[in-house]
Amino acid sequence: MDLFLKVVEITAPVFLLAAIGFVWVKLGFEYRVQFVTRLSMTLAVPALIFVALMETEIPTDALSRISLAAIAGYVIATIAAWAIVRLANLEIRTYLAPIVMGNTGNIGLPLAFFAYGDEGLGYAVVVFAVSAIYAFTFGVWIVSKASSPLAMFKEPMVAATLLGALFLWQGWQTPVFVTNTISLVGQMAIPLMLVTLGVAVARLTPNNLGRSFLIALTKTSLCVVIAWTIGVWFELPDVAFGILVLQLAAPAAVTSYLIAEKYGADAQAVAGLVVVSTLLSILTLPVLLSIVL
Repeated sequence: MDLFLKVVEITAPVFLLAAIGFVWVKLGFEYRVQFVTRLSMTLAVPALIFVALMETEIPTDALSRISLAAIAGYVIATIAAWAIVRLANLEIRTYLAPIVMGNTGNIGLPLAFFAYGDEGLGYAVVVFAVSAIYAFTFGVWIVSKASSPLAMFKEPMVAATLLGALFLWQGWQTPVFVTNTISLVGQMAIPLMLVTLGVAVARLTPNNLGRSFLIALTKTSLCVVIAWTIGVWFELPDVAFGILVLQLAAPAAVTSYLIAEKYGADAQAVAGLVVVSTLLSILTLPVLLSIVL
């Protein structure tokens, strides 16, 4: 019973904040997703990433291991997902990226923070950074077939990750007033991302829900097995192990839908996968959390 209550205490804020965004839209209130997303991704999330990396007290060796584990996880997941998509005769540019790319930002970061505190957030930021770099390089390339990987350096999240890693490596700290300011900006990120997730789900118009459910179930199962295997292989500490499993098992990212919409893939099919996998995560993430805690 104690474990059940702890899992509920951890997961409830994540889904309740998303529900606020969902209900807000259904009530007909205005919510400018483009503005809020830009505010989050160019200011709040980079600030959160930078401070989390700069102030983390996680041993450098553990951070290096989870970085390599995350990279290995996404590479293996990409290969496995490619094989599944080909065998199922699905369109690669539509389904490959959503199967591999989980919602490590909107759901993964808040869940990590509520479950493991600052230590968990530090690990989760590393996995999120790997995921973001993947999304804005290979993820965009597989859909557009034209975008340059160098475009990732224009993303503030990537710059914040590299700068935060440099400060962590050198043991540098910004002046206290600067750190406090950046921290306040970063504190916007988690509630903004969760409410925006709810808004985005409310506005999506999914189709082929039956197929989306099978793909979402396959995605979750595949990513959990890969993350678990890699976590054991890299001998990750308990918190890092739990974070890797939860992050890789996160539902399909809304980013996948936006990329599909922008570059002319089947955006409605991706929308179905995002909605169904997000709803499925209401059941799967608490179960996983109860196992890895």
